[in-house]
Parts: sequence; structure tokens; C-alpha cells
Amino acid sequence: MTISDLKPAEIWKYFDEITKIPRPSKKEEKIIQYLLDFAKKHNLEAEKDEAGNVVIRKAGTSGKENHKTVILQSHSDMVCEKNAETKHNFDTDPIQTYIDGDWVKAKGTTLGGDDGIGIAAALAVLASDKVKHPPLEALFTADEETGMTGAFGLKDGFLKGEILINLDSEDEGELFIGCAGGMDTVAEFSYKKKNVPENSVAYKISITGLNGGHSGDEIDKGLGNANKILNRIILNTYKKFNVRLSDFNGGNLRNAIPREAFGVVTVNKKYTDDFEKMIKSLSENIKNEFAVTEKNLSISFEKTDLPKFVISKNVQKKLMHSLYACWHGVYAMSKDMPGLVETSTNLASVKFAGNNKIKIETSQRSSVESAKYDMAQTVASVFKLAGAKVKHGDGYPGWKPNTDSEIMKITEASYEKLFNKKPEIKAIHAGLECGLFLEKYPYLDMISFGPTIKGAHSPDERMNIPTVRKFWNLLVDVLESL
Repeated sequence: MTISDLKPAEIWKYFDEITKIPRPSKKEEKIIQYLLDFAKKHNLEAEKDEAGNVVIRKAGTSGKENHKTVILQSHSDMVCEKNAETKHNFDTDPIQTYIDGDWVKAKGTTLGGDDGIGIAAALAVLASDKVKHPPLEALFTADEETGMTGAFGLKDGFLKGEILINLDSEDEGELFIGCAGGMDTVAEFSYKKKNVPENSVAYKISITGLNGGHSGDEIDKGLGNANKILNRIILNTYKKFNVRLSDFNGGNLRNAIPREAFGVVTVNKKYTDDFEKMIKSLSENIKNEFAVTEKNLSISFEKTDLPKFVISKNVQKKLMHSLYACWHGVYAMSKDMPGLVETSTNLASVKFAGNNKIKIETSQRSSVESAKYDMAQTVASVFKLAGAKVKHGDGYPGWKPNTDSEIMKITEASYEKLFNKKPEIKAIHAGLECGLFLEKYPYLDMISFGPTIKGAHSPDERMNIPTVRKFWNLLVDVLESL
């Protein structure tokens, strides 16, 4: 069985088509053309703006023509993460999907359920001649995953709707009416190349097998950070054996908890036996610490060719100590909504970036705007004290919950009618584009819901098949109930 055989056929048909279209962030040309072709095929009005956003409009069905216009919103890009051993070109290759019990997965890469299933749901509604609905605008925003540039670039007047249903949530049974805001903090060290010390042996240290995941949804799960683990090993062996650093390559995306990190160090050959014993001992301790949350953690090392250089010892020490001191994980829990992470930070990537630079990317999130900036300054201070250059991104605002929302009440009633139980009304620590929409269209009444997706932003991403049916049924009932 393939995903095209799953039910409801109308939504899985489009998701199957979407998985075959390359759509990395900032490279959405092919999916944009697919959307415009879809509109033309179905004789629907479509428009693309300068930011790469696409809107497709459809008139209301009989009896609902004069209702407020409803916006069905999803984003057209996907996170492109793969395991180190997986050969896959996200710019050209389709996602290789397969079914594992109740889950749809991808072979060694992210699935793109975030937010391919939202796109598929909107297209299925637009294509249907059975679903009763008010006038619709299906909005597909560009570059949500790496900067929300589509949402930032929305112009006044592009949308006419007054109700917005965001189709980018990942927990069935939960209706979201608020989200965290976020921003990035980037540090950069400059280093001088030094000759490899005499009598050196080089080792490559690899951290693999971590779960990774969404730096909002998964930040409170106690997952390992590959950058922190690799740096811990390098710093401790430096103190004992004066190891020298030649390369550090960990993590990829600002909104993903880093799953893998690789470093190259040199050590005097007289210490090799003790060096290897120490790494084995550190590895056992670290694996024991993560025995519950990271069962597949692998810490390995192997001798490799001597590098052409090592970095200056002064910069190496500053880098190691600042990475050790940099906070990663939950910083504060919400006082208003029990169980909700209020403020967090993610040590996302550490890269030798060329031109004798080392680039460290971090991201901060908070449902309290002032706390978001405070967390960003906390992270920046660590690297500034170490002599790095630091800059902040513009960030994006959070979405303050509206407990009097009309669309929330309608969706809650639909859910209870369909499934005979009450949904949870929540805010989410992940960043949604809704806060940016409110800046441009402050009158919008909004809600977000979706099927269950686990491991988003990692190759372990998987989408629960039974919840896709519930997601579809809920969307259809909400539109018909309006």
C-alpha cells in the first residue's frame, strides 16, 4: 500500500502529489507553479505576490455566498533534513514515503507533513464539489521555516477574509489560539590558522543517532543537543590532553534541535591510548544521562588524516567555554497556562564557515515579548564576553490568545459533536505566522489545528494516519457549520 491508497482519498491524493515536488525554503518555485496550475485547472482565481505567497479564491457554495470569507492558511516550504548516510537532493528529488503501521514516514529524510498536509487539505476543499463552505481564500505562504519572509511580505489588501484557519499544527485533539514569538541570535568568531603541532594524531569525533526535532514543540522533551555533547567531549579532553581543534560542524537549521555533530581534533600521539579511554568513559556517562530520551545516541571516534591547520588556542578556548555556557532548552514555564513552555532557546548550529570564521546560530522563543528579548540578550552576552561578534534577527511576534474567539467556539463545538469529547484549547510554544497576520490584519479571528505529526524538522518526522481523517472531518464540519 502507498499513501495514494489511504482514505480520505481527497486529502491523501494531494499530499502524495506534494511529496513529489521539491520545495526547500527559499526555493519554492516548483510548488508555487503547482499551485497556480491547480487554480487554472479548476477555474479558480489565483494571485502571487512579490514575496512568493499564493492565494487561491473560491466563491461560497449555495446559501453561504454572503458569509464572511474564510482564509485557509498553510505554508508552501518544508524543512530539509536528512541523515548523514542518506543520499538525497532536496532541490531535485521527491520524498520517498512509506507506511509503517499507523504512520506515514520518509526514507532517511524529513517527510514534509509540516506543512504539506495543510496544503493538501486546502486543495482538497478547493477541488471539492461536495464540501459546503463560505467564500474561501487559500493562502500559501513562502519561506515559513527559515524566516517567515512570506508572512512578513504580505501587503495590505492581498487578503479579504475575516476568519483565518491555520492548518499548521501538529497535535490532533488540540485547538491552538496562541503561539510564541521568536528571534535569532547569531555569533561569529574569527580565528587564525596555526600549524598542526608536531607528533600529532588526528581524530574525527561523531555524534549521531539523536532524535532532534522541532525547537519549539520538542524543546521540553529532554532531548540531546549534538553541539553541546560534542563540545563537552572536546573541552574535557582539551583540559586533559591539550587537544587542538581543526573543525566543528554541528546542526543545520535554527528551528531544529541538532541531531548530529562532527569534529576533528589533534592530540599528541603519546596520549592516544588515554585519549581514547577518556572519550569512551565520557561517552558512557553521557549515554547514561540520556538513556531514557535518546536510546539511539551514538558517540564514536576514528583516526583520520592530519588536517592542514588547527585554530589558535585562544579562540579555541573562547569557543569551547562559550558553547559550554550557552543555555539550551527551557528557560521558563508559563505562569498563565500550566504545562506551556514560556521561554526557551536552541543552540542550533556551529559551523566553520570559511574565511577563518566560526558561525554559531541560536534561536529564542517566548510567549512574552519582553522575555523573548531578555533571552536573546542572555545568549548574546555569553558570546560577547568571549569576544565574538553578535547580531540579532528581526524576529516575529507571538499571537496573544483570544478566549472569546468565535471561530474557536465553532471549532470546539464541531470537535465535540464529531468525536464525543472536548478538545484541549491551548497555546503553542512553536512559532506560527498568525502573529504576523494580526499585525497586517488586526481584525482577523483565528484558530489553528492539524493532525498528529511527531519528530517534525528531523528525519524521524512521521504523520499519524487516523488523525489525518479526523483533521479532514473537522475542517469540513467547521466550514459547513459557519
